[in-house]
Amino acid sequence: MLHILQTYPATEGLLYGGSYNTAIILMVIIAIVGAVVQMRLKAVTRRYSESPSPNGMTGREIAEKMLRDNGIYNVRVTHTSGHLTDHFDPQTMTVNLSDDVYNARTITAAAVAAHECGHAVQHATGYGPVKLRSQLVPVVNFSSRVAGWIILAGIGFMTFSDSAAVCWVGIALMALSVLFAVVTLPVEYNASQRAVAWLESSGMLADKELDGAHEALRWAARTYLVAALSAIVTLLYYVALINNRR
Repeated sequence: MLHILQTYPATEGLLYGGSYNTAIILMVIIAIVGAVVQMRLKAVTRRYSESPSPNGMTGREIAEKMLRDNGIYNVRVTHTSGHLTDHFDPQTMTVNLSDDVYNARTITAAAVAAHECGHAVQHATGYGPVKLRSQLVPVVNFSSRVAGWIILAGIGFMTFSDSAAVCWVGIALMALSVLFAVVTLPVEYNASQRAVAWLESSGMLADKELDGAHEALRWAARTYLVAALSAIVTLLYYVALINNRR
């Protein structure tokens, strides 16, 4: 996907009055790539959701063991309804596992449970990108709601004035969301690395089963990569839109 972006070296034109058509093309390409990644992720998780875990442990049991093995005793493993709703909540100190993971005894369940516990380990060890992302959450919750409206208001003001100051305020707020998406990448990839390393070292999975868990987590991580690229290109689109109206 990075190669795809490099194939269109018009970023300089986007920033300095060039056509924003290139940004639109990039957005379409990334949307297509994102759809492919989502399809592949669903296919991989479906395949390994039908493959029983050789250790016979449920997702909940896997999570509890990984937490104990890492010396974490203040995090509870709980059930949350829905599909793909698995997450670690540092405020309640809980690893929340979905319907497809909590009681399941499959390779996918083991991979997802270990991945979410990877986030708990990050929190316990003070992993830098996690601390930064946590600090960004309240700011991004605000900026993501208002940035688009501020940019649109700024474009409206530009009808009567040459000043794009309001637009650039919106761009600055949108850039915070881009930063959040970029910071999320090492958080997610690192959690998957911790999960795979523990699944192997603990003997929970081996050989083909371990490869399957790794494959599922790789495709899941790629969804965050697509999201980050999409956020960057969307920001460039609005920058080009503003420059072209000046």
